[in-house]
Amino acid sequence: LGIGDYGASNDVDTEIKTMALGSCIAVVLLDPRTRTVGMVHIALPDSHIQHTRRTFKPGYFADTGIRILLEEMKRFGSCGILSQMYIKLAGGARVIKAEGIMDIGRRNIEAMKQIMLENRVKPVAHDLAGVISRTVSVEVKTGIVRLSCPGRDDWFL
Repeated sequence: LGIGDYGASNDVDTEIKTMALGSCIAVVLLDPRTRTVGMVHIALPDSHIQHTRRTFKPGYFADTGIRILLEEMKRFGSCGILSQMYIKLAGGARVIKAEGIMDIGRRNIEAMKQIMLENRVKPVAHDLAGVISRTVSVEVKTGIVRLSCPGRDDWFL
């Protein structure tokens, strides 16, 4: 998946992957009832910023990305209800020395926390913040999320 992209599947031979997350956040949703897995690659916390983009890509923003991913998962028989999903999060790094409004990683993490609070849900696992870029993949068959970064051994959520 590229920046702002999202995808879902319940095909056990499928892996969903996004590469080089810096300040972006990968949100992985797993529906245990239908064994549907979805991921969205979120770049910015708020779609109100979208006026600077030529085309609106709902997966690009935290406030619209999760909703569009839930809709996509419904196509595979999922209930599409966030509170019935296992949630895993990765990313939100500070990849450049930025403070305040320019610290997009921190702002993305704050947006995700707010969304979780509003929906009364918590992630079952997360790997957020820090200063590393992450590649994130999830196997539909197992729901295991693999993270990788150059120079480090892979780790799992």
